[in-house]
Parts: sequence; C-alpha cells; structure tokens
Amino acid sequence: MSHGETFAATGFHRAARYLGYMEKQPTQFPDRAALVAHVKALSPGVTDDAVSETRGGRAAAEALLAAIDPTAYGHNRNYLDGAVSRLSPYIRHAIVSLNELRNQALEMGDVKAIEKFIQELGWRDFWQRIYTQNPDWLWHDIEPYKTGFVASDYADTLPQDIAAGETDSAAMNHFIQELKTSGYLHNHARMYLAAYIVHWRRVKWQAGARFFLAHLLDGDPASNNFSFQWVASTFANKPYFFNLENLQKFAGMQAPCDFHTNKCFGGSYDDLALKLFPHMAAP
Repeated sequence: MSHGETFAATGFHRAARYLGYMEKQPTQFPDRAALVAHVKALSPGVTDDAVSETRGGRAAAEALLAAIDPTAYGHNRNYLDGAVSRLSPYIRHAIVSLNELRNQALEMGDVKAIEKFIQELGWRDFWQRIYTQNPDWLWHDIEPYKTGFVASDYADTLPQDIAAGETDSAAMNHFIQELKTSGYLHNHARMYLAAYIVHWRRVKWQAGARFFLAHLLDGDPASNNFSFQWVASTFANKPYFFNLENLQKFAGMQAPCDFHTNKCFGGSYDDLALKLFPHMAAP
C-alpha cells in the first residue's frame, strides 16, 4: 500500500468511527434547554456559556429561504441592517444548498435585479473550488503581503484585548461581542474586523481566521480564510482597509461608531494609508 493509500485509508477509518459515534447520539430532545445541555456535555473543556439565538433545522431554514429579498439585497447589502439572507449557517451545514437558494432567488425577481445576490453565491462556490484545487493554500500565504511589510513583521497570536473585545475601538468591540454571543457577523462587519486585526494591529491573518472559526456558526474554512487573505493582501493586489466615514455610513445605525471611541479610524484614506503602510511605495 502506498503512502497516499495509507493516508486515505486512515482518514476513512477515522470518518467511519466519527459517524458511528454520531449515530449513537440522540436526535430528539424535550426542549431547547435539554439540547443545549447535551451539546455542552459533548465539549466539557469549553467554558464559553454563550448560546446563539439561531435555530437549526430544515424548518428554520425554509422560513428564511421564503423571506429572502434578492432585489433589496442588491441595493443595501453593504449596510449592516441590509436585506441579507442569514442563511449562511444552513448552507455551511448542508441544510440548504447553493443551488436551492439560487433557484429560489431566480423565481423572485428579474435576473438583472438579483444579479448581486447570485454573484455572492458564486463567490462562495469560487472559494470552495479554490480550496479543492489548492488545499495547501488554506492556512498558508498564497502571495506575499502587499503592505510594505513581510509576514514576519506580523504577530503570530491574537492579542488578548481583541479576544476579549476590549480594544481601543467601540465598534470593533461591538462586532467581537456579537461574534462571540451570536455566532454570526454581517459580511461587512467581518471585513472591518479582519482589517482591524491585520492592518491596525499587525497580526497575521491566520490568527484572525482561527478566532472567527472558533465562533462562527457558518464558519466555512475556505470562505473564511480566503476572505481573510483578500483583506490581508496575500490573495489580492492591495490590502483592504477603511476609514471612520465608511464605518459610520454602513455600520453607524448598528454599532457605536462615534469619533471619540473610534479615533484609530479617523482621517482620509490617504492619511490612513501613510499610517498603516508607511513602507509602501507611493503610487
């Protein structure tokens, strides 16, 4: 048996043991409290007591599926209170497929009007295909940073104040607490927080990606990690960053975005570029 065959056989046996273990677990509970208690018992080393309000199962997914508004999504998706579907956890855990969601959207509006909604589904499929073709990219820099820094200039571990949601930014603290308590963040909030971790705090994207995956109910490694690399610039031609004006425009109704508690984001994009990326060559 070759090394590859041995590895595959080992993986198969591990998967079989896991499936056998899961088949022995109960599937019916008298109430949600009993379900939560059972899940906690399966992970005795986990001390986080937060329980998301998101309900699992096909019925909950179908209710959200029926409520999607792909046309409105095209107009306000970047706002934290925009018409996003909130179906990502159900897609992640194969309760709803991308094909089913696409077909539902196509029945609800003109193709041009729902184009942005369909494009976002395409992005998710794209990340999966990239991962399938290049599995080694998942935790490794695809390209060098394009920030004027090299990888060794970034910290390997997430600072404790970020993990605790006690940073110098009220908006970032709000996003961190939402992530930890609900298991969900709007995609724009994810981009803001990822950029803050990598560019403002100069922490490797891998540390931020692990933090997200530890809390997200829809934590898909391919979508999460490659999106982090796009923000970091290791899978893009430039880093993604933002300023306070942008934060206030898209998140100001959902998070504390005043200047006095978010001073680190103040200034124009040119000002922030000089601050965050002082070694980058001028365009």
